[in-house]
Formats: sequence, structure tokens, C-alpha cells
Amino acid sequence: MYDIIFIGGGLNYAGAVVAAKRGLKVALVEQDMEHIGGTCLNNGCIPSKHFLHLAETEAKLKNKAFVRHKDKLKLEVAVKEKDEVVHKAHRSIEAQCMSAGVELIEGKGYILDDKKVKVNEKVLEAHYVILGTGSSPFIPQGIEYNGSSIITSDEVLNLKDFPQNIAIYGSGAIGLEMASFFAACGIETSLIFRHEHISNKIHPTLLSSLEKALQNLGVKFLKNTTILEATEHNKRAKITTNEGVLEFDKLLVATGRKPSTDVVKTDTIKVSRAIETDEYFETSMQGVYAIGDCNGKLQLAHAARAMVLNVVDTILGKKAKLNLDNIPKFIYTLPLQYAAVGLTKVNLDKSRLNYKEAYFPLSALALSHLTGAEQGGIVLYTDPENFIIGAELLAPHAEELIGIITTALAGEMDKDTLIDAVFAHPTFSESIDRVLRRVQ
Repeated sequence: MYDIIFIGGGLNYAGAVVAAKRGLKVALVEQDMEHIGGTCLNNGCIPSKHFLHLAETEAKLKNKAFVRHKDKLKLEVAVKEKDEVVHKAHRSIEAQCMSAGVELIEGKGYILDDKKVKVNEKVLEAHYVILGTGSSPFIPQGIEYNGSSIITSDEVLNLKDFPQNIAIYGSGAIGLEMASFFAACGIETSLIFRHEHISNKIHPTLLSSLEKALQNLGVKFLKNTTILEATEHNKRAKITTNEGVLEFDKLLVATGRKPSTDVVKTDTIKVSRAIETDEYFETSMQGVYAIGDCNGKLQLAHAARAMVLNVVDTILGKKAKLNLDNIPKFIYTLPLQYAAVGLTKVNLDKSRLNYKEAYFPLSALALSHLTGAEQGGIVLYTDPENFIIGAELLAPHAEELIGIITTALAGEMDKDTLIDAVFAHPTFSESIDRVLRRVQ
């Protein structure tokens, strides 16, 4: 009998390590130990950031201060470097688990009635079970995915050669990041999306700047366009849309991810689009929890980690609600990145809450003109008493800067408290001081 069985070796492993260090008997079930660490490490944010950091150099080398030859990023080398980093991370995670006393079990795990877990034809029992089975790429109807000319994020990070051109369907984080990567590397890149704008969640001022930045990078927008059918034709992707027929060397389908729910083999646990849970991530089977992508609440690696640590705290007797609004979100586009945390304009307007909004353009900082960040900006939201309730940023390394606002939210700071902090000059963190001083 185990204290906790964790099914899924993504960010679930962080909870397993903590629980084992606290003296609990813990097992971590992962169907492929060469995929431990989950989608983020293997097919998502870690590989994509490696590519994007290289592409950022490509973009910067276009500055007229450089003399540039015809050589370009060697994709095969980039993939090899990525594979080496991922392999080292696998071994590091396994070492952490073993050092903490986590029993690693390789195999496909399923949750049965009465908290029983089936793995490799064996049935295990535990006082608690935590499901963290992640998600998989969603392929819309009519698109014939084949892994060669029509690909997902699983394949795009393992290409050995650049295509002459690529179409990307979907303008979420994956689509925008990969559009930035290919365009920065000089590849003819078309971004296909179904609406007038790439997002309906970003502040209009920042959204306009983000769209301009992507187009200036070389991304061609095919807006108000829906793919009705996509098939392979002469080893290329033939796409039928509501606007006509198009052909590309590659079609990257980046239309979101669907929660992996096949782990559930009991009617006691409710499953709809995702595995249903309450606000403490407990399923309808007492003692069984679901964290991360598989519960459909927030598909971010750091959200999954926060959830599993929250559940382990609950099991250990420290029960507290995790505020998902205060988990930062970001999109690593080039040359600027977008990040948000807390309440933003879209959800504030929908909720009809009273709030204050202050905006500071990065163009007011001399540093922005040296780094191509003139189109960036920061929007800060406070309540009527000037307590900070959220922010949106479009800036270099916005994913790092947003941590300042995340800390302010965790500390329940008002603008006068945070404004006492002195930010170094010249940095983009100064923009936080400036926007705080614009709150009326």
C-alpha cells in the first residue's frame, strides 16, 4: 500500500519528490521514462525556447551594424543540442526522484474503482492518487495529420531541414512562437487564424503592437480564414480554406491541445472535455486528484507544478485554495514577448468590476530605441483603493518582468507599497515604476 501514487511523469514528479521527502511512501508511474518531465520538457516550452533564443540572434543580426553572409541557423545542429539538453534533464529528474525515495514505475497507468491503479497488469493500491497525464495536440476535423507535410508541435521541434515555406494554423502560444521562429530565420511564414485578430484576450494597444511586430518580422497574416480540409499532395500540404486552395511545404497544426483522459477507467470519476475536479483539484472519487493539462483548467507547466504542490500540501494537512488568476501566462514572440498575470482588461470588463488602468509605453525609455522595443508597453490594473490586481506586458523578456507583478499580487500590495522599490537604470523593469506613478 502506497501513501500516494502519481500517474504521469510530467510536472507530477515535483509533487512526488516533495511527498517522498516528507516521509510518504510514493510511486510515480510514467509510461515512457524517456519522456519523463512531460510535454514542456520534451515537446514544448524547453525545446521551443532553445529554438527561439537562436532565432532571436538571427533577428538581431539583421541590424545594419552587422555584415551578414548567406549562412543561416543550422537546424540539424539546433535539434541535436536540444536533444542533449532534454536527455540530461531526464537523468536529472530520475536522480531527484531516486534520491528522495520515489519508486519509479515504467508503464501505462489507469485509475480503477476504489483508488486502485493498474500498471503492467498489476493492481496497486494507495491512500491517494494524483493524475497528471497531460494533453495531446488537437487536430480539427478535415485535417489529415501525417507527421511529415502536416505536422504538430511534436514534429516541428525535430525538423532536420528548413522548409521553403510553412503555414501555421492557430494563433495561440504555440502558433505565435513558431511563427516568430521561422520568420526570424528567413522562412516564408503564413499564419492562418479564424478571426480578425490573433487574440481576443490581449489589451487592444498591446495587441496592435504585437501584430505589427510579427508582420515586421515577416509573418504573413491570413486572418478570418478557416481550414476546411488539409491533405498531402506531392509531399506538400494542400489546404482548402474558406478563402480558396493553398499549398505549402509544411502545415503546422497549432490549434490547441486536448486533455488526456484515457487514464480514467471508472465511472466514479466524472470526465467531460477534461477530468472534472473541484477547486482543490479533487475528482468526484474521494482521494483522487487531477492536476495540470488533464483537468482542463490552465495548460501551463508552472500551473501544473503549482497544482500538484498544492495537492500534496492538502494531503499533508495544509489545505489552501490556489488562485489560478495569479499564475502568470506568457507568449514568447519575437522581438518582444507578451505576459500577463492577475485580472486583465478582457476579464475585468466582462465581470464589470470597478478598476483603474494605467499605461506606460516603452518608447519613453531610451533603452527601447537601442533594443527594438519601441512598440512595447505595460498596462497595470488596480482596484479603486489602488491595490494591484493585474498587469499585461509587451516587452523584452516580459516572462521575467511579470514576476515582479506576480510577487506584488502574492503580497497583496497596493501601488504605494510597490512604488517604494527602486528599479535599476537602464532596464525595462523601470517601466513598472513609471506605470505605478501613472495610477490616479
